Amino acid sequence: MAPAGRRLHLMPGEPTDSRAVQRVVLAGGGHAHLAVLDDWARAPLRGAEAWLVTADPFTAYSGMIPGWMAGHYGAGQHLIDLRPLAKRAGVRLVIDTVDGLDANRRELTLSSGGVMAFDLLSLAVGGEVDISPLAGLGARLLPVRPMNDFVARWPVVLEDAARRQGFSLVIVGGGAAGIELALAAEFALRRISADPKVSIVTAEDGFLSGHSQATIARVRAELARRRIDIFFGEATGSEDAVLLSTGMAIHADYVIAATGSTAPRWLKGSGLALDQQGFIEVGGDLRSISHDNIFAAGDIVTRTDRHVARSGVHAVRAGPVLAANLRAKLNGQMLHQYIPRRRTLYLLATGDRRAILSWGKFAMVGGLLWRLKDWIDRRFVRHHTIAAETGEVN
Repeated sequence: MAPAGRRLHLMPGEPTDSRAVQRVVLAGGGHAHLAVLDDWARAPLRGAEAWLVTADPFTAYSGMIPGWMAGHYGAGQHLIDLRPLAKRAGVRLVIDTVDGLDANRRELTLSSGGVMAFDLLSLAVGGEVDISPLAGLGARLLPVRPMNDFVARWPVVLEDAARRQGFSLVIVGGGAAGIELALAAEFALRRISADPKVSIVTAEDGFLSGHSQATIARVRAELARRRIDIFFGEATGSEDAVLLSTGMAIHADYVIAATGSTAPRWLKGSGLALDQQGFIEVGGDLRSISHDNIFAAGDIVTRTDRHVARSGVHAVRAGPVLAANLRAKLNGQMLHQYIPRRRTLYLLATGDRRAILSWGKFAMVGGLLWRLKDWIDRRFVRHHTIAAETGEVN
């Protein structure tokens, strides 16, 4: 493992040993790159050296975060250790944060000041949360990204809530993630705090956007049953409250910002083709439309050939295609296309060991759905843990 702070100014095609090899760099420990590490562990790359640059040696599996918040998973059960995975895959690991990209010069800039050159690059760094409208809340604000930072701070929130009566938590963001976080938080707070209050603030057109009316009705009924209020409007933060564009003020001891992903700011100077919101434009093969040696997946991309929602589901499913295409690019072979299914199955955890199923126009809720979600999520984490420990990849 290369330590942060070490200067890694390695030029493309300049090997670290005597062989003339191509340098492949994975930037980010996102869900899509787990499939790439699986692929390389199964069949090591030939004629290439591989690097993984990630801000944290652990990846938090997003599907289990609401269950972890609610107390259904113990410490670390939602985490995937990237270090043994990288070792099995023959990948050199650098713990650092990507701070810039020059696509034309084929160089990544790291926050430590290091420069990582590449021949072939794959980006799965995840998006950011725009917290600027809520910055007035100061330490009361908890952005959901970086996810590992959020995970570190949530237990502190629970400790504070346990000492207060009438604790107030506001979730800003009404997408699927915001709903799951609100329901998980309500369940956890109700067990430790006297008369806690959880509220959701969202733009009206952002409430479960992309889901059916049947799903929205199920979610609204669940929120009402749990006495979680929904307020529509644009939110800004003050010292101890969330101010709505309607003129209303909601007292908040803490605020979780779950407003969806924005593109990393450093992409603007990268030279890559970006959409109007700053996301990387890729085709169905997950390759940049402007630089054929750069691939990207997850929350930081926009597909130019079709609309694909930014969700962990698609990041996971795109992973095997990304892995196949990185290998195909190295070998001069034909690339594959990631074609999403016509309908995407979502299981939204309600915090109390139930889940709401959303599939096209169909929706239902129940405890069996939570058991299904729990089985899927545990299986995902266990798969990568076993692969790291034994080298067995299914």
